[in-house]
Amino acid sequence: MPNASTRPKRVRRHRRAPREDPARNELVSRSLESAQQCLFNQDYGTAFVHYLLALNLAPVLKDFARDSFRFTLFKWAEELDSLGRVQDLFDCYEQALELFPVDEVIVNSMGEHLFRMGFRDEAAGHFHKALKLKPDFPEAKENFYRVANWLVERWHFLMLNDHQRNRKYQQAIQKAVQSGCSTVLDIGTGTGILSMCAKQAGASEVYACELSKTMYELACEVISANGMKDDITVVHMKSVEMEVPRDLPHRVSLVVTETVDAGLFGEGIIESLIHAWHNLLLPPQSTQDAARSPAETGRVIPAGATVFGMAVECQEIRRHHRLCVTEVGGLSMSAAGGLHSPVSCSPDADDSSEPYTTERLSRLPGGYSALTAPFQALDINFNNVQTKNTAAGEPVSPTIQPRPELEGLCTREVTRFSLPVTQAGVLDALAVWFQLHLDEENSLSTGPQEDTCWEQAVYPVQTHSNCMMRPGDELMVEVSCEDAYLRVRSVAVVRDGHLFSLEDSDLSVEPVGGPGAVVEAELCSALSCLQTDSLREQSCVLECSEIALLNNTHYHQSFSLALEKLLSTLRPGPDTRDPNTEGPACDPLYVLDVSEGFSVLSLMAARCGRVRAYSSVEKDQHQTVLQLLAQGNGVQGEALEFWLNHVEDDSAVLQRPDAEKLWSAIILDCVETCGLIRQKLLEKATLARCLLEDGGRIFPQRIVVYGLLVESDTLLSESAVQGREPTLGFNIAPFINQFTVRTVPALTPLQASAAHPWSMGRTEPGEGSTGLENCG
Repeated sequence: MPNASTRPKRVRRHRRAPREDPARNELVSRSLESAQQCLFNQDYGTAFVHYLLALNLAPVLKDFARDSFRFTLFKWAEELDSLGRVQDLFDCYEQALELFPVDEVIVNSMGEHLFRMGFRDEAAGHFHKALKLKPDFPEAKENFYRVANWLVERWHFLMLNDHQRNRKYQQAIQKAVQSGCSTVLDIGTGTGILSMCAKQAGASEVYACELSKTMYELACEVISANGMKDDITVVHMKSVEMEVPRDLPHRVSLVVTETVDAGLFGEGIIESLIHAWHNLLLPPQSTQDAARSPAETGRVIPAGATVFGMAVECQEIRRHHRLCVTEVGGLSMSAAGGLHSPVSCSPDADDSSEPYTTERLSRLPGGYSALTAPFQALDINFNNVQTKNTAAGEPVSPTIQPRPELEGLCTREVTRFSLPVTQAGVLDALAVWFQLHLDEENSLSTGPQEDTCWEQAVYPVQTHSNCMMRPGDELMVEVSCEDAYLRVRSVAVVRDGHLFSLEDSDLSVEPVGGPGAVVEAELCSALSCLQTDSLREQSCVLECSEIALLNNTHYHQSFSLALEKLLSTLRPGPDTRDPNTEGPACDPLYVLDVSEGFSVLSLMAARCGRVRAYSSVEKDQHQTVLQLLAQGNGVQGEALEFWLNHVEDDSAVLQRPDAEKLWSAIILDCVETCGLIRQKLLEKATLARCLLEDGGRIFPQRIVVYGLLVESDTLLSESAVQGREPTLGFNIAPFINQFTVRTVPALTPLQASAAHPWSMGRTEPGEGSTGLENCG
């Protein structure tokens, strides 16, 4: 009898081939034909729709149509981008990725659009995905390295490599935790190193928050790799948006943070700590509750800071923030008024201005000279939330109501200082640094002579001419914290009992006291009346790199000589021109300048006789300055025009001046002031050659690139974390070093020692030579 429990054997059947659908096949065929016809007619939107239909109906054709589909997608995306149809653009990419989810070219292209529109975290994700799909994909590699600078700023590497800074924070955290602060919140955790220090010190609960998506994900990876995934809770949000108990189960006894920049308050530490004291921290220790344990009270690391400053002379700072020359390539600059950088503490500075920039003074080319002794500008206690609103040393009045020091910081009256000048020199800037008090025993200094990861804050002096200081002068400085930014401003010089306003272009003198003495009340009154409108009404804001380029006399002199030489060879001589006839001999020569940013090269060409020069500057203020310079240098109005007013968009900038004319010279300034080559602009050289008349040239006509083998500890520290030792033994380097970049612009001689340079080859946008060479 057969075994009843035995299952019958399965008979393998051949799968029936899918039945052909003639109607579907006909629709697919017609869609592909229509797509090809639309491509021929440059109707990319309709072609894209036809391809979507055909490839969704017949996925087997994907490989066959992949290249044509990519081309159609990219062309249609360009049109949508130019029309500002951002949502439609991303909808198209999402539809494309549904069809081709592992196409590295499409993934990378979508990342490029995301990056241009400011979605840097999302762009980085796409570039990273494209590299995973194809590790040797050069475009994705280049894009990922470029976006890495935005996602993980270089100072992260410097700070993590600063062993002294990490060790002192660790000691302060360890002391606080061991004294009873068992619940910890790390605000702006970065890689999570301070959170791990707290857990390692014995904290029972550790929480961390991070706003940057990239750094949040990095912190999660680092904490997990160091075996603390279950001990540290990381949230992706800004601390001022956190609430108890939604994001934090209860108030904590310790907040640790290093959300400070070179200007101390620039990363928002004031706002973060005000919110933390009100919403996230336990109440502070007070004299009335001295018996309460540290676990029942709140505190902050760092505990406070003291800010210092001094006046300096520095040619490198000067040349980046104001015009130092009277002529540029033979052009008188007097008609331009004041040209200065966007770094300004002036009360009437626009919203685009920054109150300070940052520099490492000890490494600036040419160095710096201190014109005054350091002075203490500000002292703040992050743990003292009930400081009386009185000056140091003054008795506390019972009529003055106490208010939190942090909350009162931004509403404090401007503090004025009188600084004795100790050394003669040009007043170029106020340099500011601070001492960060972690606790009673541990502190960090960011001073210019310290070996630290921090730079110093620099407040440049924006005057039309050099302000010469001499011993015996007194420099009047104002300090305030408007908008939670530290603002330090040079406003006047007292010399022989007279007040000189630094912001009045003619340095008018106002007597404010008897000879040899200045009455304080009169001085304060005079300072409050100083007007700055005259300077700003006559000034124009340029980027620091644009100011520095204008101050480069050799650069503009070389361009001027080369342009004059070329245009003189193309212009008919007086013996060959008939003054009674009109025709080609009388036609002007056409010169196009497509340099990025502000440039006077087109105006230099317009000075050379019968030339019609076109500038590509976009900003109205910059166009106005060029027009003023043209008038001041005797250039006729029709000799200088603005090319972007004649073309539909920036992508069409390289085209004929009109249907029957060609360019005599096209200026493609392919090298940035930091030494990087603008690759995309260089690629336009081939098209530019086709737009030149016989004998026309591209400028610069040749770029010679040199290389150096360098040894630099600083370069290593800025580029990657150097093992576990600087990070206190924590395993951080492999994770953050994924964001190491291959190119560091503007390497100074003080950062590296080098062998002799050698030529790495040359690239020729045009032919011939301008006398300009790029080293870097």
